[in-house]
Amino acid sequence: MNFLDVRTDYAFKKVFGSENSKEILISFLNAIVYENAPHKIKDLTIVDPYNIPMIKGVKDTFVDVKAILDDDSKVIIEMQVLNHKGFEKRVLYNAAKNYSIQLNKKEEYHLLNPVIALSIVDFIMFPESSNIINNFKLIEKEELIHYSDDIELIFVELPRFTKEINSLENIKDQWIYFVQNAGSLEYIPNNFDETIKQALENANEANLTKDELEAQYKRKEYISIHKLSLLKATEDGMEKGMEKGREEGKIEIAKNLLDILDNETIALKTALSVDVIENLRKNN
Repeated sequence: MNFLDVRTDYAFKKVFGSENSKEILISFLNAIVYENAPHKIKDLTIVDPYNIPMIKGVKDTFVDVKAILDDDSKVIIEMQVLNHKGFEKRVLYNAAKNYSIQLNKKEEYHLLNPVIALSIVDFIMFPESSNIINNFKLIEKEELIHYSDDIELIFVELPRFTKEINSLENIKDQWIYFVQNAGSLEYIPNNFDETIKQALENANEANLTKDELEAQYKRKEYISIHKLSLLKATEDGMEKGMEKGREEGKIEIAKNLLDILDNETIALKTALSVDVIENLRKNN
């Protein structure tokens, strides 16, 4: 069996945002968001269900899963593989926007319902924390008094999850493992919860159309190219920094030799040009 890598946004929406994904999404949210809550989600409505994405403009697409819960809360779930400048602000902006657009003119503020922004990210966002899941709400910063639970930001950092399949302790572990590793599984594990088995059926490439597989391939290709571009830019930057450091080191050595050796000898020993040595001597 071959399964989609659900860390890509299209595949993520295919699994969690399809018309037949309700029970899957309820199980996922109850495990990740409402694990310790006294009341679990019993029902939800998926907003803007999955359809085959357009290939054109892949780089400009923004795909997430939205659902209205049975208590009228709205949850926005996003899978993000590539980190980028301003991502954390975009998450907050989207949550605030979805909170504010609930009211029409002249409607009362008490009609506003909570918004939860759940971001599953394939990179480290909070190096100061060792948690796999970080949860943010509005609180008083000294006495930690809750102001409101109406906007909640939850981040799941996949690189922090290191459990192997035989070490999974509960359904939360199984869901995180599923998101992180579905693309590398070759079979449906017998010990997985039934809803996760169904999620794997949704991600089974054998059940996808040619257009869906093409869309997934294009998205994975785009992500791979951007990761390689980022790696190259980082390596180029390091190389330039090292070269700059080497150049600065040569100049410091040359300055220390100005009172001892002639320009030609200093140039020979430092691999700097005679013109550079002459300028150093003039400005020294």
